[in-house]
Amino acid sequence: MANENERKPEWKVEGLPDDAEDERPSWRRQLPGGRWFWLAFLFALIINWLISTWFLAPDAPIRVPYTTFLAELEAGNVDSVVAIGEEVEGEFKTAIPNPATPETTFQSFKTLRPSFADDDLLQQLIDAGVVVNAEPAATTPFWQQLLFGFGPTLLLLWLFFSFYRRAGQGLGALGGLGASRAQKYEPSKDRVTFDDVAGIEDAEEQLVEVVDFLRDPEKYTKLGAAIPRGVLLSGAPGTGKTLLAKAVAGEASVPFFSMAASEFIEMVVGVGASRVRDLFEKAKEAAPAIVFIDEIDAIGRARGGAMSFGGHDEREQTLNQILTEMDGFVGNEGVIVIAATNRPDVLDPALLRPGRFDRHVTVSAPDQLGRKAILEVHTRGVPLAPDVDLGTLASSTPGMVGADLRNLVNEAALMAARRGHNAVHMADFTDALEQIILGAERKIMMTEADRERTAYHESGHALLGMLEPGADPVRKVSIIPRGRALGVTFQSPEADRYAFTKDYLLGRIIGALGGRVAEELVFGERTTGAENDLVQATQIARNMVGRWGMSEKIGPVSVLKEPDTAVPFGPDELSEHTHQLIDEEIRNIIERCEQSARETLEKHREKLDALASALLENETLEEDEAYQIAGITRDDSGAR
Repeated sequence: MANENERKPEWKVEGLPDDAEDERPSWRRQLPGGRWFWLAFLFALIINWLISTWFLAPDAPIRVPYTTFLAELEAGNVDSVVAIGEEVEGEFKTAIPNPATPETTFQSFKTLRPSFADDDLLQQLIDAGVVVNAEPAATTPFWQQLLFGFGPTLLLLWLFFSFYRRAGQGLGALGGLGASRAQKYEPSKDRVTFDDVAGIEDAEEQLVEVVDFLRDPEKYTKLGAAIPRGVLLSGAPGTGKTLLAKAVAGEASVPFFSMAASEFIEMVVGVGASRVRDLFEKAKEAAPAIVFIDEIDAIGRARGGAMSFGGHDEREQTLNQILTEMDGFVGNEGVIVIAATNRPDVLDPALLRPGRFDRHVTVSAPDQLGRKAILEVHTRGVPLAPDVDLGTLASSTPGMVGADLRNLVNEAALMAARRGHNAVHMADFTDALEQIILGAERKIMMTEADRERTAYHESGHALLGMLEPGADPVRKVSIIPRGRALGVTFQSPEADRYAFTKDYLLGRIIGALGGRVAEELVFGERTTGAENDLVQATQIARNMVGRWGMSEKIGPVSVLKEPDTAVPFGPDELSEHTHQLIDEEIRNIIERCEQSARETLEKHREKLDALASALLENETLEEDEAYQIAGITRDDSGAR
């Protein structure tokens, strides 16, 4: 029976125990005394060396010119000399004045005999009765030979030792390369919790259940429930997958290990699988624990296929090891794996089956209420002016995810600081939103002909946006250059859209072609300004024909894959005839939409001219102003 006095570790927030173990190397733990003892010892050695060298050392001999030495030798004032190579040291019988300080005298001297001297110095010394001694030339001390001979080698070995320790966090297999680089979350006052997660409550609830199970497992086990082995978070970039994982780390009272999937792969074969084993070993030692793997599609792609060769064998070995660790013969009870990916469609089926990732959580883009909640979270530390309406701001940001909204708040705060405001105003938010969506203003000089052409181009977009049934309302029209465009027309829906009708998509194509048609209608020629419009129109028409079954000739079938999931090698599933039909249908749709845009603009030519004139005068028209100039009320427009 275990000793009752034996204290079990109680994990703090984000997984650190109360009694942290001494992580110093064993050789440091074995040294007597502490760090300050050895610092004081080193300081005493330095003081002793300074005193013995500078204060207690005998007076050093004074260097004199060789001619002075010869003169004193002829005068019989030299008592003894010692020859050390070409250098001569000795004592004068009578002290002579110091050339540097004439008020002082000296007897010990040294001088250097020139190599070109041909005097018989030894005979002169003997004739003068000088005591002559000799010593071998000075050699390099042993400690200097050791330092300069072995020092670089020892330094190189120390650098390699430090490199491998940092790379592998220890000297395991392959010099530490096989050790995992998982980050263990440490407590901090600004840690992320579920209070910092908003707009994705459905995904949050499923992770709250996992955290609750770890805190109170008996609540579930008494009903026969088992904790999921793995939770897969999938969704578009910026929706908050990593934020959810950080919130789990902040809420769970268990150790939390975080690692990116790309960190498993190394140039050495077998390192990935070794790091997986090491990661799960650490997690099992600290169980119950959570392991978070970010961007798991880097190693979890489906095995086999045309791309499975060469370096991909290492990726497959790593994936196989993860599969074994999550649900193999060796149990990993108490270890929950949370993974995040933007591409769940490319993951290996064996990774997605129950027993490995039992729970699949889709983190979707937030709706209007979710965006308002996210803005409230990100504006907690931002002073807001009374005119700021987060609900209105949320309604004008359809499609934005958490990362976009956080960037919007930051850009608005930066803009308010540049303008010298004490708080962030609604104008700062709207200007920041325009800068993010439309691009920053460019200070370029446009000719009057280019301004007029751009005004009619944007007026064509705006007028068709006002008149086409079901089109998104026109929010702003401008001929101020932004980003790569010479002008912009901004449209956004009143509410979030989750499904698109055929009429709405055709209206999108008609509106995209409005600028090109307006230029041709007024100036009788076409320019390159409609390049991006044609790209958008062609992409919408291609999806209508090939993916959404909105073509009578192709029928209700999906014949085109998404561009990012197409297989780069292998046979094409479509026949040449089907390809030809797709191209013909795309062309027919765009041509019909172009004709419809031309007829509408010809019918409302006076409205087109009025919008263009107002743009040339004001450069920017807001929503209400644009509808008023065009003579269109919102109730009569196609936007309603």
